[in-house]
Amino acid sequence: MHLATSRAVSRASSQTINLTALIALLLSVAAPLSAQNTSKTFLPPPAATVSTLPPNGDVNPYGTAFARLLIEDRSRSVENPVLQPGDLLVSNFNNNQNLQGTGTTIVRVDQHGRQTLFFQGSTQYAGLSAALGILNDGTVLVGNLKTTDGTSNTATAGAIQIISPSGKLLNVIANTVIDGPWGMAVNERDRSVDVFISNVLNGTIARLSFRHDRGVLSLEKSTVIATGLNHRGDPAALELGPSGLLYSAWSDTLYFASSTDNAIYRIEHASSVGAGEAVPTLLFQDDTHLHGPIDMASTPDGDLLVANSDGSNADPNQPSEIVEYTADGAFVAEFSVDANNGGAFGIATQSVGAATRLAGVDDNANTVTIYTEVNR
Repeated sequence: MHLATSRAVSRASSQTINLTALIALLLSVAAPLSAQNTSKTFLPPPAATVSTLPPNGDVNPYGTAFARLLIEDRSRSVENPVLQPGDLLVSNFNNNQNLQGTGTTIVRVDQHGRQTLFFQGSTQYAGLSAALGILNDGTVLVGNLKTTDGTSNTATAGAIQIISPSGKLLNVIANTVIDGPWGMAVNERDRSVDVFISNVLNGTIARLSFRHDRGVLSLEKSTVIATGLNHRGDPAALELGPSGLLYSAWSDTLYFASSTDNAIYRIEHASSVGAGEAVPTLLFQDDTHLHGPIDMASTPDGDLLVANSDGSNADPNQPSEIVEYTADGAFVAEFSVDANNGGAFGIATQSVGAATRLAGVDDNANTVTIYTEVNR
């Protein structure tokens, strides 16, 4: 059984594909799965690993996001954009002293695996989290959760920074619906954008509704759609609660991972549900394979991919796992991105012609690995 949302996302992605050179590049590095994997298993595809360390030494890579293959409107950019179709962005959460909630950088990995600094923010908005997204025109949104000493005792509400495709700060959104943005999903329609964020400090999910006109994002409405979600501070993981988000435009459903419950939930009518009216429904809970799920992505044929932070229910025999599930929550496969706990955080997928790329960070090694799989 396949997840309807993923089919819709896959169809939408395929409509944007017009870069023959990029497709050829990806296919040139793609390879089939090793012999022990069946045709029903996506994990683990072949891989290439890149350092995420920027010049200032920030560590602890959290968020990942691919730039779309079609960037529709950069008419407001005077300078040449740095971000290109198919590029990968990775946000850093810690500074060079490895204090949580103090990182300020986003690095860019281009289609050839070359890493450069994309954005250097101010310490006022430090702690760039897994709440990272890229719009069709290359505008980047990133959330932050700042601390002063690397512990949850000093965690602050944070904000959403809006960044141009050239890596320049355009605007900062900070209001009462933002309280520790930990995950992000984007629903982009013509000239409007809904940005969903999971707030790990107060256990809520919010929807920020923007007008998007000629590259300018104007916030029109902020709504907390879900409240009362489990959350808590943690000495190792910093914060646990509602985390990674995945949105289905086809069914208007928002999926979120709960790192406290080891569960995946869904919210229906996500683009229209009113303030506090969302009633999350449990999709599945799995204390065997989930260990503090932190982020989510989907495969082309509809399976869910979940990255485990090991922030709760840690198992040394299943360290830093990315886990694959069918639409109804049946376990398919898993693999470790690191031999030790605490390595798996942000993940993202992108389909390009006959290949799919999966980006997964290794928080322990300060690397991102881009896995390339031929779609079957």
